[in-house]
Amino acid sequence: MNKEGPKKMITAGIDMGSRTVKVVFLEELSAPDAPQLKWGVKGKHIMFPDELDMDEAAEKALNDGLAAAGLQREQINRVVSTGVGRKQVRFAHDNVTEVASGARGAVFMCPTARTVIDVGAEEGRGLKASAEGRAIDFAGNEKCAAGAGAFAESMARALQLSLKDFGDASLRSDKVIPMNAQCTVFAESEVVSLIHSSIPKEDIAKSVLDAVASRVCAMVRRVGIDGDVILIGGMVNNAGFVQSLKLSLGIDQIKLPEMPEYISALGAALIAAEHTA
Repeated sequence: MNKEGPKKMITAGIDMGSRTVKVVFLEELSAPDAPQLKWGVKGKHIMFPDELDMDEAAEKALNDGLAAAGLQREQINRVVSTGVGRKQVRFAHDNVTEVASGARGAVFMCPTARTVIDVGAEEGRGLKASAEGRAIDFAGNEKCAAGAGAFAESMARALQLSLKDFGDASLRSDKVIPMNAQCTVFAESEVVSLIHSSIPKEDIAKSVLDAVASRVCAMVRRVGIDGDVILIGGMVNNAGFVQSLKLSLGIDQIKLPEMPEYISALGAALIAAEHTA
């Protein structure tokens, strides 16, 4: 007769962002040479809410994520939500800020990281984290979306480029063109003026990403640069922005984790695990 071993603990983190909902499931791992609890990603899922309200989007994201991971809802021990819509996830056992979840997930992915830079669609922030993944200090963008991915996305549209092509184009430029506008609306007018002046697209792309990196750098310097620097959020996938950020910070290396868009959801799932253990 086969005896089933103890059930493994599984937790879920849900990041309710302004544009997407991300879900991460964590499973407790058994390691004979490591008696402490370890966790591995059991599954992840991203969804674009479209016309759904926050309640419906959270429910659908969880159910779709469960199906993709081959899990049943009753297997989930605890759910913690994060993100701008975290308080609208009614089935969550608890919710935490993006600062708390971002720090926890980043240090899990890169244990030596102490400076966390989080740049998503609508927000950018710099965090200082402890060795345990606790947020010690943070600073966020204060002016529109000027220090976030939406700014770069809007400027890419003005140049009729995809965001990836926009980032790649910037890498082909070595020009420095100051961009003075602090708001997306005015910056778009500035980009149009540059286009009419026959400035090459790659030079304009670099100027935009340099401007975003400069504003993010200002946030990071407010909390201080300590230990390894890790970048999380969707802008990790923009090679031009990563290069601009390195130059702005004056450092040679920035850690780029796997599944960067899911780091806050991962952090929420880890916090759920800590509270369940």
